[in-house]
Amino acid sequence: MERLSQYRSEEEKLRWEGTFADYFQMVKKNPRLGRLAHARIFDMIVAAGVEPRGENEPPEYRFFSSELFGLDKPLQYVVEYFSSAAQRLEVRKRILLLMGPVGGGKSTIVNMLKRGLEAYTRTDEGAVYAIVGCPMHEEPLHLIPEVLRPELERDGIYIEGDLCPHCRFYLERSANETPNHPWGPEFRRMDFERVPVRRIVFSEKHRTGIGTFTPSDPKSQDIAELVGGIDLSTIGEVGVESDPRAYRFDGELNIANRGMMEFIEMLKCDEKFLYVLLTLSQEQNIKTGRFSMIYADEVVVSHTNENEYTAFVGNKKSEALQDRIILIKVPYNLRVGDEVRIYEKLLRQSNILATVHVAPHTLRVASVFAVLSRLEPPKKVGMSLMRKLKLYDGQDVEGFTTKDVRELQEETTREGMDGISPRYVINQLSRALIREGVRCINPISALRVLRDGLDQHTSISKQDRERYLNLIDEARREYDDMAKNEVQRAFVYSFEEAARTLLNNYLDNVEAYCNRQKVRDPITDEEMDPDEKLMRAIEEQIGVTENAKKTFREEILIRMAAMARKGQKFDYTSHERLREAIERKLFADLKDVVKITTSAKTPDQEQLRKINDVVDRLVAEQGYCGVCANELLRYVGTLLNR
Repeated sequence: MERLSQYRSEEEKLRWEGTFADYFQMVKKNPRLGRLAHARIFDMIVAAGVEPRGENEPPEYRFFSSELFGLDKPLQYVVEYFSSAAQRLEVRKRILLLMGPVGGGKSTIVNMLKRGLEAYTRTDEGAVYAIVGCPMHEEPLHLIPEVLRPELERDGIYIEGDLCPHCRFYLERSANETPNHPWGPEFRRMDFERVPVRRIVFSEKHRTGIGTFTPSDPKSQDIAELVGGIDLSTIGEVGVESDPRAYRFDGELNIANRGMMEFIEMLKCDEKFLYVLLTLSQEQNIKTGRFSMIYADEVVVSHTNENEYTAFVGNKKSEALQDRIILIKVPYNLRVGDEVRIYEKLLRQSNILATVHVAPHTLRVASVFAVLSRLEPPKKVGMSLMRKLKLYDGQDVEGFTTKDVRELQEETTREGMDGISPRYVINQLSRALIREGVRCINPISALRVLRDGLDQHTSISKQDRERYLNLIDEARREYDDMAKNEVQRAFVYSFEEAARTLLNNYLDNVEAYCNRQKVRDPITDEEMDPDEKLMRAIEEQIGVTENAKKTFREEILIRMAAMARKGQKFDYTSHERLREAIERKLFADLKDVVKITTSAKTPDQEQLRKINDVVDRLVAEQGYCGVCANELLRYVGTLLNR
């Protein structure tokens, strides 16, 4: 009840009303109140925060970061469009068209812009004011005659556009000439200063500032849905159809004035609807019967799939509209980490996770399969599809650097435009989650439902199905390594301490080797040569050759010195490849113990104690439940016994 009362108070604050004279004083203090639609959306995005990233990396726009993942480049292009349009460059007279595969995030981008506008116009920074009674939420500054506007522009107040027929009609008539005058019984003709103004809040639900148009049957769909139409009930009162009082300015383009218009699947529209966009985009005017051009300041955004866009481009009759489109491709995400975040977001929207546990790595393995299906086979020698996936995901891959990532991206033509949709993956995971009696799903069960779902996927060709089955096998092999490492790691008692001890021994010997010194034995205190056998046992775990060992060891010392200068402590996780080598060495030493313990059909007391310790550690430290921890041990046992 307290929150409802607080909400009511907040709503009252948004009900500001005054005269044009009052509004003009506000604009003099803050000229941005009169900004155009593109500038308002750009300010909205920037106000949420912009985080710079590494060199040649697009910045992170916090406005999108909670809902969209792995679309850094497309989002950068979207923001650049609004940035240019906010400066009133010619690009603002173009339609923004998002094109990409189904489930790629096109609709989400548009929805975020719409929901963002609704929230932004409720803030002081995003406040919007309109002439009272205007069906198009007219900018009050349009009341100022054209001849006076250059003077105001010199003072930093830019005014573009003209009054709509409705407002012009009532401005030119006194209240005693027109019954039920919307501006009061005392209004006099051309009384600019006393025109009432109120604050408005954009709302798609209330058809204020945000319009949406969906194509349907072109034979039955009326153009009035876009531009309004004659109000037959008032013609008898006003006498002529050209009277603004006899017209309903309630089309989607009318109500979207000052804000944003979404064309859902624009290229599915009949040509007569697209023709309206020609004048709207280039001239920022809406043409309706019996009226002159009606100025409209709105952002037009649409989205479509690739096949429809290709057909549209191939149609010579649509060249004029093609020239008025800014195309932004929105491909599928190509980073596994971001794909996991997509599924986590979608699953959080449900309450299913309160009753069913999702085992660690389940979403990651599903993401590996999805991203593999979207990648183009690399042309670079020594580069596999899985290595390419890891490079894109920011992981270290021996023999390759970030420079190779750019080269891999440049050699592709359609990467991300085909493959498995996130919708398919989440649909199949949902099937697994809701099955009766299921308490937990793990990576293997996830891959199983993804494989079984291919049979019901009607749009997949036989050739694609075979390719996807091979990619599922590749994702499972990747999981096999994850599972073995997870179990072997859990078997290590005090893993961090064991890793630290092994690291210190390795670093002592590496330092002595590089400096051509002796190593002092901690027990006998005698000086010895560096333990080459120990160093090579660790380095061979990650494929460091005999010829490359000196370079690798010197690289470790350089990293240690650099961290020491910054006051940072070097540990086994400070160098990714060294961390992998340390872990693999520890795991190799324990492999036989793990193999015997996990594969025993009737474990003895000691083996049972070890298994229970491992299960407890997996549950307490790695996020497993009792069900998936035991299934993991059984699965790894079969892997080690193959």
